[in-house]
Amino acid sequence: MNSQVVPIDVADGRQRAVVENVSPAVDNGRFAIKRTVGDAVVVEADCFADGHDLVACTLLWRSADDAQWHEVPMRALGNDRWRGAFTVTAAGRYVYTVRAWVDHLLSWRHDLARRTDADDIRVAARVGVQLIVAAAQRAVDASDRQALAAWAHEVDELLARGADAAQLKHLGLDAARGEVAARWPDLRFATTDAREYPLVVDRERARFSAWYEMFPRSTASEPGRHGTFADCERLLPYVAKLGFDVLYLPPIHPIGRVRRKGRNNALVAAPDDVGSPWAIGSDEGGHTALHPQLGTLDDFRHLVAAAAAHGIEVALDIALQCAPDHPYVTAHTEWFRKRPDGSVQYAENPPKKYQDIFPFDFECDAWPSLWLELASVFDFWIGAGVKIFRVDNPHTKAFPFWEWVIHRIKARNADVLFLAEAFTRPKVMHRLAKLGFSQSYTYFAWRNTKRELTAYFTELAHGPGREYFRPNVWPNTPDILTETLQYGGRPAFMARLVLAATLAASYGIYGPAYELLEHVAREPGSEEYLDSEKYQVRHWDRARTDSLAEFIAAINRARRDNAALQSDDTLRFLPVDNEQMIAYAKATPDLSNVIVCVVSLDPNYTQRGWVELDLDALGLPIDEPFQVHDLITHARFIWHGARNFVQLDPQRLPAHVLRVRRRLHREHDFDYFM
Repeated sequence: MNSQVVPIDVADGRQRAVVENVSPAVDNGRFAIKRTVGDAVVVEADCFADGHDLVACTLLWRSADDAQWHEVPMRALGNDRWRGAFTVTAAGRYVYTVRAWVDHLLSWRHDLARRTDADDIRVAARVGVQLIVAAAQRAVDASDRQALAAWAHEVDELLARGADAAQLKHLGLDAARGEVAARWPDLRFATTDAREYPLVVDRERARFSAWYEMFPRSTASEPGRHGTFADCERLLPYVAKLGFDVLYLPPIHPIGRVRRKGRNNALVAAPDDVGSPWAIGSDEGGHTALHPQLGTLDDFRHLVAAAAAHGIEVALDIALQCAPDHPYVTAHTEWFRKRPDGSVQYAENPPKKYQDIFPFDFECDAWPSLWLELASVFDFWIGAGVKIFRVDNPHTKAFPFWEWVIHRIKARNADVLFLAEAFTRPKVMHRLAKLGFSQSYTYFAWRNTKRELTAYFTELAHGPGREYFRPNVWPNTPDILTETLQYGGRPAFMARLVLAATLAASYGIYGPAYELLEHVAREPGSEEYLDSEKYQVRHWDRARTDSLAEFIAAINRARRDNAALQSDDTLRFLPVDNEQMIAYAKATPDLSNVIVCVVSLDPNYTQRGWVELDLDALGLPIDEPFQVHDLITHARFIWHGARNFVQLDPQRLPAHVLRVRRRLHREHDFDYFM
């Protein structure tokens, strides 16, 4: 009978291993996970095959610009789950995947260990010689090749001499030689996950940062004068003393005169009104120009350099929108949406109207030229020394634009960071983070109760978004003066500061409104400040005796000195038997640094409660005392056991930030703690 070859639509039916459920993976690898320099990237996958043969697998990873893969062995966790890890040492884009294969030499050794019949062992030894010889032929390293050839020869000699089965078994199971053979597996029929999972690695500031927002025009040393970049430079020691490492400046460009807003968002401006910095552009220039009263480009560069000398980076606000008299409006009318009467449509978010702002039309036919022009704005300021951008309302611009422009910029400048100011729906905020934003604003300002805070920050620290959504927590902004701050007084400002700075590794405040306890709203029910800096120049007395400056400096010092507060992934909430108190802990992986925070959510009355610690999880002794050191007041307390009493008087201090210190030894009735 004539045989006929039937075509089979399979690449290679001898690939028996399966790789699936690789994690971490954002939308099955559509978007990148995020890490920072120095992080270990831990990857898991389900790897298995048919039958009883054993599977081996490796984690493959490389820089996105490198063709050469690095390999890391993965170890079995049980139930066909495997884990491997690699450490990233430079910012940039990477990819990783998983490879698995049926390992016949490993299977042979596994079966040999279980064999007891002497004849079976001799037959198995002959099979083993063939497998070892094949491994020797695959070995590129000369010493490994010689070691494997010698191993095969020794087994062959024992067989020729008729050595007993115990000797053969002992030699075949030699662990050291087995490790050499494992370095040269037979990968002809290996299965590699077809998807290369993306990874973006940022510098440390993407994970851990403290931001201070300041309007440059309100920095003059005397009332009534418009501030300059030189005035900002004069305040750098103040910002550094507060402990902030990012100085964020709202837009510094020329401000439109057409339809300029007056004080307190008045529709009609007085002749001396300065307008909103977010109404960008005038006859003096647009997004790459500077407000002439602030200074020159050289002045700005000097500020950036001076800030760096204080350990501070200048972050710049990028607001992709125009005042009616921005040069773009006349030079590129095709980039804007028109009303039925042919006029340009101003920005609206009913019932709010922004008559002084024209948004770009990302659905216009000229979108490619619009994209390129907007990308050039970022390029210009990167050239001026800016490496951090706070992006205004990114959720009102097209998603494809952000994915393109962020990828484009970071391919050339891996150390550039982007903060998304998008107070919008959760899925939109998460999409922006997936598209490449390094950090994201959060709903913290409106989370007040223990239940709200616990649920929200548990989601941020441990939910699926932890792989790509880095929270940056702000208790106030120029747009957000919450009811809590309006009516909670000094205790509320202190408590919200502690929560922001310790629940999240990155946080910021709008100052000096925050440290000077600015709390009066424009009208009842509004979150707008009365006499908002958005519409007028303010003069701030930073030397006021009631300033929270020293308190803020103490909190930032605690963050800087304690690695546990520099990441989000170890956050764990602790039971406390009082709904007006919230407690939580953070720790380094080796438990060498453990921080316990207890905060009163009541700005009016003293609150008391028993805090329950997970002693084992925090590495604490069950039956020995330990010391907790308050990093704000430097008071020290001796705690014992899992339940400990805490009392907080909001008029004195509404929070404890406690470093746990273990007892080293006892000498002459004194305890020594580390």
